Order: sequence, then C-alpha cells, then structure tokens
Amino acid sequence: MEELLANSVVVKNNRSNSLINRKMILRILGILLHLEGVMLLVCMGVSLAYGEAAYQSFGYSALTTMAVAFLFQFLGKGGDNSISRRDGYCIVAFSWMLFTVFGMLPMLLSGEIPAVTDAFFETMSGFTTTGATILDDIESLSHGMLFWRCFTQWIGGLGIVFFTVAFLPIFGLGNQVLFSAEATGVNHDKIHPKISVMAKWLWTLYLLLTASCGLLLMAGGMEPFDAVCHAFTTAATGGYSTKQDSIAYWNSPFIEYVIAIFMVLAGVNFTLYFKCLKGQFSHLLQNDEVKFYLGTVVGITLACTLSLYLFNHYGAEEAFRKAFFQVASIFSSCGYATDDYVQWAPFTWLLLVYLMLAGGCTGSTCGGIKSMRVLIILKNMRNEFSRLIHPRAVLPVKVNHQAVPTATISTVSTFILCYVGCLFLGWLALMVMGVGFVESFGVAVSSLGNTGPAFGQFGPAYSWNALPMAGKWLSSFLMLIGRLEIFGILLMFVPSFWHKR
Repeated sequence: MEELLANSVVVKNNRSNSLINRKMILRILGILLHLEGVMLLVCMGVSLAYGEAAYQSFGYSALTTMAVAFLFQFLGKGGDNSISRRDGYCIVAFSWMLFTVFGMLPMLLSGEIPAVTDAFFETMSGFTTTGATILDDIESLSHGMLFWRCFTQWIGGLGIVFFTVAFLPIFGLGNQVLFSAEATGVNHDKIHPKISVMAKWLWTLYLLLTASCGLLLMAGGMEPFDAVCHAFTTAATGGYSTKQDSIAYWNSPFIEYVIAIFMVLAGVNFTLYFKCLKGQFSHLLQNDEVKFYLGTVVGITLACTLSLYLFNHYGAEEAFRKAFFQVASIFSSCGYATDDYVQWAPFTWLLLVYLMLAGGCTGSTCGGIKSMRVLIILKNMRNEFSRLIHPRAVLPVKVNHQAVPTATISTVSTFILCYVGCLFLGWLALMVMGVGFVESFGVAVSSLGNTGPAFGQFGPAYSWNALPMAGKWLSSFLMLIGRLEIFGILLMFVPSFWHKR
C-alpha cells in the first residue's frame, strides 16, 4: 500500500497535475494492438491452410493494426512508467474498443460482413463473449472468418488485458491496477502474490479446460476444426458456432451433454480449480457461491424438465437433456441452442430471465450480475426480516463462514441498482426505436448479461439482423458495459474523471 501511495505521488509530479498518464496509456494500447495483430496473423494462417482468399483480408488487417500499434508506441515514448487507477480504467475501456474496431476489419475487407454497423456488432459480440449474431447464413463464411469469430470469444473470455498480463508481464506495478480494472466479480481470490504469475496459472487452467472439451467433442464425431472452434466458445461461455443451427446441427446427445457439462464447469470460479489441483478440494465443495450456483442449475433444470415432459410431450431423457443444456447455456451466458425455448411453457421464460440476470460465479467467464452478488443480497434480505423480530440482534451477512463487510454489501446493492437502471434504459430506448415490448426486454437483458439469444423474433431460432441500426449500436454498448461490469465504462462519462486538480 505504501508503494502504491508513493507511486501516486510520482505520478502527480511527473504529469503536471494531470490525472491521466496519456503517454503510458498510448504505449500500453500499442502493445495490446500488437497482440491483436498476431491474432489476425494466426487467422490468416487458417485461411491459407484452407486455400481461401480471405487470407489477404487478415493480412491487410494485421498490417494496419500493427502500424497503428507502432504509432501509439512512438507517441507514448518519454512518459513515466506509473499506472494509476484512472489510467487502468482508461486502458481497459480503450483496449476493448480498439480491439473491436480493428477486429472488424477482416469482415469488412473480405466483404463477408460488408456493413460497418454489422461488422462492429459481430466483433463486439465476439470479444464480450455475448454470442448474439446478425448472420443468417453462418456456414457461408470462410474457415478463417469462422475461426476468427470463435478466437475473439476465447481471448475475451478471461479478458484481453488479463491475457497480456499473463504472457507479456511488462507493466510492473501496474499489473494489479489493470487486473482490478478488468476482472469481474465481488472479490478476487489471489492464488499468488504476483498478478502475472496468477494470470499464467489461470490461463493454463483455461487452456486445459478448452483442450479437454475439444478432445471430447472430436471423440463425439465433430470435425477437428469445428471441435476447436466450439471448445474456444464453450470455455469462454461465448456461444458462437460454426453452424447456423448451433449445436442442434449435430443432433448428438453425447455432444450436447459434453458441451452442457463444460458450460457449467466454465461458470465456476477458476481460482477454485487451481486450489483443487493443489489438493484443496474442500474449497470447491464447501464454497457457498458454488453450492448456490449448482443448486440453481439443478433446481431450474428439474422445473424445465417437468414442463417439457408434461406440456411439450418430450420423452423423459430428451426433456432432461434439452432442459439441462438450455439452463447451462443461459446461466453460464454461453448462448448455445439445441431447442427453441420460446416454444416452452411461458412460466419457464421467467426462470430463464432470472438465469440471464444472475449469471455464473465470480472469477469465471460468465456474464450477468454474478451469483455471489445475488447470494449476498438474499442473505442480507433474510437478515432484514430477522431484524424486524429482533431489532437489537447483530446479524452479519456471512459467506464462506466469513462476515461480508458492510461496505461490500453497499457496493453490491449499488451495482445491482445500476445494473437494473441500465437494463431499464436500454429496454426503453429499444422500444423508442420501434422494437417490440418483449423483444426489447430480451435484447436488453441478453446484451447486458452477455448471453446471446433473447426472446420473440430475437430468440434462439433467429439472428439479430432485424434490429434497427441504432439498436445494434446500443446493444453493442450494453454488451461492453456488461462485460466490464458497468462502472468501469460509465466512469468514462463522469466529467470529474478527466479534470485536472
């Protein structure tokens, strides 16, 4: 803490009282864009391997991205190496925007998605792991473009900046600041004192989860290319598929169960998996958030299974499989589909809306409010009822046998209020644009929760191509603030954030 305070003093002295270290921000953004350029070159290699003309689009996009990266690094020369909390928020917000802008170049240059609005939407949906698409014929895309869509989700799963911290640990003391600005959830369990080492371990676990999923999908009959792409988007809980019919294309119970299980696994806090590797299984088995998360999966799966069996006349096994898959997909904010839940009994829609809002565990690749926040609010509500009967009782909110600080409860309450506020404003704005009542609500919930499919004509059986142009830009914005937990982006619109003292 003393080191960070001293660092803040240096920052103030070296920036002429400016709150923003512009040169350091440009330098780091340049480094991040170099990373995206390498990603584009990988996709160029995929296109070359399949003999597709799209390799040229990826090559030109990579050159353009790296040219801008060099420019940013040149403009960032001579700045001090300190990163404040404000700098961290700027770097994270701008990096996600820049990755989307340069990430859409291959789609535009190849003509596979010729409209800027559609290309931006598709790329933002990819990096934020939302999975909503404007494409009505996904299989018409080149292999390189299909791979790029899935690759964007895999990189965005644990975070663009977090990936760079893991493999390019060059930010020094700024690692902690950048991690805090991008990481999601109520708290962040540290598995190692150095953030860069922690990032390496988490990305290693992420790789293992991805590889395991891919191998099982190949064992289930998927072609290697499809298996790799779906392993990327399953581990990232992104939901992009190489087929227009998503997972239903294969009509394979084995593949459906594999992906459903891995979606649930991807919704668990990754730091708990690391502790399991060290033999500390009790951390996973006794974790309150995990028990709440898995209990929700089981409870809502059984409710939907019963509904499908009684009202939709599915067989028992099929009803369970379809219910389990869609619950896992929605709750983990993955967005795959094997069935059109719009055709299910209406009461199940409300259960699925709750899953869209709640999301998986903190420290996972899921979107939404996060189960930890929901758990804290529910326990606090229970205590408020108890205080009506015992007004002098001291009733702390406990999670994992530890009392949750009052400040954390206040922050959680504020976050949920802001989340609902953004949801309502997005819903209202979409209706003003002419989108239907149910469809507007579904798009707002799905975009903010990074889920993918919504309701009505934007349900799992349809693309989002029918959204008006302004609706696509609004939805893209909701995806971004949902992925970066609202505060980090909305802070950019507060005038005092940019003022000099």
